[in-house]
Amino acid sequence: LVETIFDTLNAKAALYAIEEVFDKVGERLPVMVSVTITDKSGRTLSGQTPAAFWYSIEHAKPISVGINCALGAEDMRPYLEELSEVAPCYISIYANAGLPNAFGGYDDKPEDMAKIYDDFAEHGLANIWGGCCGTTPEHIHAMAEVVKKHTPRIPPSPDTQPRFSGLEALRITPEMNLIMVGERSNITGSPKFARLIREGDLEGALQIARHQIETGANIIDINMDEGLIDSKDMMVKFLNLVASEPDISRVPIMIDSSKWEVIEAGLKCVQGKGIVNSISMKEGEDAFREQARKIQRYGAGMVVMAFDETGQADTTQRRIDICTRAYRILVDELDIDPTDIIFDPNIFPVGTGMEEHRINATSFFEATKVIRDTLPGVSVSGGLSNVSFSFRGNNPVREAIHAAFLYHGMEAGLNMAIVNPGMLDVYDEVEPDLMKAVEDVVLNRTDDATEHLIEVAERIKAERSGEKKEVVTQEWLSLIHI
Repeated sequence: LVETIFDTLNAKAALYAIEEVFDKVGERLPVMVSVTITDKSGRTLSGQTPAAFWYSIEHAKPISVGINCALGAEDMRPYLEELSEVAPCYISIYANAGLPNAFGGYDDKPEDMAKIYDDFAEHGLANIWGGCCGTTPEHIHAMAEVVKKHTPRIPPSPDTQPRFSGLEALRITPEMNLIMVGERSNITGSPKFARLIREGDLEGALQIARHQIETGANIIDINMDEGLIDSKDMMVKFLNLVASEPDISRVPIMIDSSKWEVIEAGLKCVQGKGIVNSISMKEGEDAFREQARKIQRYGAGMVVMAFDETGQADTTQRRIDICTRAYRILVDELDIDPTDIIFDPNIFPVGTGMEEHRINATSFFEATKVIRDTLPGVSVSGGLSNVSFSFRGNNPVREAIHAAFLYHGMEAGLNMAIVNPGMLDVYDEVEPDLMKAVEDVVLNRTDDATEHLIEVAERIKAERSGEKKEVVTQEWLSLIHI
């Protein structure tokens, strides 16, 4: 029993240790978990709501989760209801005999607690009943007499939607359309963020993360992969600062690194249910299994790249085959909840002028549809800025490409993307001529689509910079020779 939890990160460390001991002794015992809500704000001392707490520890597959201590039974009702609705296991409650009085005593009598528990049991809010501070054998006897008259609570079916958390819960439903992962707290993708980190201006770097949430990011991607700094040390330092900023840490954290030691160090800092970006089979199945098991034990979701021993998938069939192979390992062998899996089938640039790149977007869409249709429970994501890389320096065109890609990607089943949320155009609001030129490229509709988009891009770039390009007509040229 891991109980009276006021700091979820501490509890996750305890649950990790318990699993390690189970492995060592070769025997498993039922695990019970009980959180304490410290006041009527409805949060733990470290700031989590009950649902966010459950998402953070459900990977431990406890036989029960519940609430104890801190408050009297009557004040626990809304938090007990919230846990009872989301947790597909038994629910426990062992409350204090009221709040402590001025002398440190507890005033709720056995009949007081019994009356409250009677109501809880009638509404099916709990399965395991008891008392904490101030309760006596008489309290336990009185509550037992009333709760046993009622039909026991039947736990709900396991949730089939992806679930992550920071201080608050993020449950991803089909109605949400697109989950935006803020990309700017990434040292490899944001020159400004990289400069602030190198200069040690972590407060300025936090402002970038905060701004992403203010502009709509549901999740924050954090990457510290930089040759000139200690990536592991900086990841830990920055995540600890994020944890002290409720307006940032309320959303789930995506720990992004190509180095496993950085990922693992980051996982030890996140109290919520975060996401690892990313793992793949590029080093073989054994390394993939080991990393996936650890991520599961740390209580996080995982981005799985369409990348195997022979390289990144760049055709529709390769994308499908690699993701299917990874799914069978993760779900069938390792018993990982498919809702914790986010496939990234690789977003590659369009409009490069290379013939083989013409199908980069359509291949992604085709693979995404098959992945979502045939691998139940998973999400599909990708780094959106990659698709417009050929047009870097021309933001209006890049944003139009992003709008078109997201529109058609979401139709195919893309439900998550790493984006700059403050720089997204609305599909229907893009200039029609520009959107037609963009979609001709994205959907590979014509042989000369790239050339036409380059012409449009140059025109837009000139217009936006205030330049006026002289239009030279054949008639004007003929006058030169008179």
